[in-house]
Amino acid sequence: MKHTIILFFALMLLLGCDKTSKKSTEIHNHSITDADMKTTKFRKLMVNGINIAYREAGNPEKPTLVLLHGYPASSHQYRKVLDQLSDDYYLIAPDYPGFGDSDFPAPDQYEYTFNNLANTIDDFLEKKGLSSYAIVMQDYGAPIGFRIATKHPERVTAIITQNGNAYEEGLGEGWKLIRELWKDRNEKTESVLLPAFTLEGLKNEYTHGTRNKENINPDSWQLDYLRMSRPNAHKVNLDLWYDYQNNVKLYPRWQKYLRDYQPPLLIVWGKNDVYFPESGAAAFKKDVKNVDYNIYDTGHFAMEEEGEAIIEKIRSFMKKLEK
Repeated sequence: MKHTIILFFALMLLLGCDKTSKKSTEIHNHSITDADMKTTKFRKLMVNGINIAYREAGNPEKPTLVLLHGYPASSHQYRKVLDQLSDDYYLIAPDYPGFGDSDFPAPDQYEYTFNNLANTIDDFLEKKGLSSYAIVMQDYGAPIGFRIATKHPERVTAIITQNGNAYEEGLGEGWKLIRELWKDRNEKTESVLLPAFTLEGLKNEYTHGTRNKENINPDSWQLDYLRMSRPNAHKVNLDLWYDYQNNVKLYPRWQKYLRDYQPPLLIVWGKNDVYFPESGAAAFKKDVKNVDYNIYDTGHFAMEEEGEAIIEKIRSFMKKLEK
């Protein structure tokens, strides 16, 4: 009898430990899942025969932000956003064809125009099953983002623009040589633009207009230089600069979209941008009634120097929309 009682209590203790162990494992697994969801994933998706690389973080059940990068960058420029906002938002940051880690088809296999880039990214969003999202746009992200927004206005919950232009008054002195290319594309008007593709030229994209160049991570322009050194890279980027004039022709359509749909609009703008000065940010006020307007004393890639402030502004702006 004594041995039976001892065995009974031993069995109960073992079962209790097993339950505790299982519960502990379940809690541990749950915490890993949450942490894993917040961790940025580097993925690819085949879209019309092209592998589109993208960064993804956060819970797909939460509000979605689509992060559209600028020239000469990639989704790498949104690394801080992905790290810091993945707790509250589902974040998707694709690389355009020819940029970042996406496929770089030759110009005779893929037409490098903003219409085509926008169509590819729109198809990417379709394949991801995204039908409701805020668009974060910077530089090239604006002509791509506005094409998507005007095609699917019902899907766009908000627009966040960081030096993403939609007005002629927002085209600064940095476009002077490119405007010459628009007038007459020839060997001379192309050759004067080639220094922009050098390491020093790409560094200038990130550091011009900043308060302190030492605040800017040099990895950004080093990565861009490696990509710009690939075959066809100069031609492709000259093609896109030449095609940019077609974005300007669409400005009235994008402005009408803003007037008609009044999307919630957050402006976070580096005022010292030689390409898109503050006048481009102010112009949005003509068409959108309620603008959350924020100007920073920095350059073209404002998040490089003002990342903490801008990311917190994005968070507070989005939280207001959820109320």
